[in-house]
Amino acid sequence: MRTEEELNIDSALDLDRSGRTSLVEIKEFIDCHYNEALTIGQLAGMANICPKYFVDLFKKTFGQTTIDYLTHVRMNHAKRYLAESDDRLRDIAQRVGYKDEFYFSRIFKKKVGISPSEYARNSRQLIAVCSSSIIGQLVVLNVIPAAAPLDAKWTPFYYNAYNSEIKSRLKLTSPYPDSRFEENIEQLFRAKPDAIIGMDHLGQEEIAKLEPIAPTLIVPSQAGWRKQLEMIATFLNKAEQAQSWIEQYERKVVHARSRMQQVVGNERVAALRIYGQSLYIYGNRGLEEVLYQDLQLHEACGLDTMRNQQITLDDLLQINPERILIAVCPEATSRRYWLALLHFAKWHTLRAVARGSVYMISSDPWFEYSALAVTRMLDEALLLFTGDSPNGVLDKSHGESFAM
Repeated sequence: MRTEEELNIDSALDLDRSGRTSLVEIKEFIDCHYNEALTIGQLAGMANICPKYFVDLFKKTFGQTTIDYLTHVRMNHAKRYLAESDDRLRDIAQRVGYKDEFYFSRIFKKKVGISPSEYARNSRQLIAVCSSSIIGQLVVLNVIPAAAPLDAKWTPFYYNAYNSEIKSRLKLTSPYPDSRFEENIEQLFRAKPDAIIGMDHLGQEEIAKLEPIAPTLIVPSQAGWRKQLEMIATFLNKAEQAQSWIEQYERKVVHARSRMQQVVGNERVAALRIYGQSLYIYGNRGLEEVLYQDLQLHEACGLDTMRNQQITLDDLLQINPERILIAVCPEATSRRYWLALLHFAKWHTLRAVARGSVYMISSDPWFEYSALAVTRMLDEALLLFTGDSPNGVLDKSHGESFAM
């Protein structure tokens, strides 16, 4: 006779193989019924498996616990109600599933970083930004800009995450092609922001056109992301939140560096980029700070190469790193060259290739420089090199029910 535990394992595996739609449906049920007193037992019953395996499978499938996901959904709705209504805090708490407004306030501050009342005040301040990377500075301060440059191709993360919340969409300008900053001036006038934040790639004439619209902060591009964040936070009276974010990042770095030392040790890492039919040593500020300063990985060297200098496959064989990060430009010629490279015999003699230690990276987030981008790079590097999920936190112990 098979034990009950063995039958439960089979049930869980069956759900994982062929019943992921059931988990998706349960996730959608949470999306629709987030304001109700849901329990793990109730949701596990919908999946027809025991609560323990439901908890494990939900986290494996979606990268976070059921409790964390429910809280995430509730907080998103609460932020919308706080920003768009003048309802009392008690009423908003009940609308998102919390009977106790004080408990709701504690959860909100823990998850969002500020109290509900402070969030409501901040959401009424309209901030316009002239650079997509500044979105990554504002988001960590719990500020969503009212106007910002968004593009589905060039800024996919911000486009997908905040397209519905950023009401005035500006055009991307330098270093992106085919747009002039002057096209954004009229849009900014219509947006009527309370403040504008731009980078110093704007010329003096362009800055002069911003200042009559609203108080304007110009952030120096050569400053590190921490300094940029502190400048923006001071401008918006959020210095305490900036410092809290930086301290949180430094704690993450300590943990990630320790894990990297355990897994990667003294192995050498090379970052490469394919553009057209050529191979390049790749580097930028964010990538280099995260990999070689924060994580203290060993950069592969041996050639007199500079950042973004073209190299040959023979040059790469001389370096012969143990691990390779590679970014392939999304246009057709680059993709064809990458596919061809995979069939070159020399490519397969590389130590990193033979070990299965070649990792694809994309422009998002590795080409951006902001507080949010470097944090995402840190999480992705940890996931690529060690397999540790950035969401791999301990489950909270609330018993079977997480009704709130």
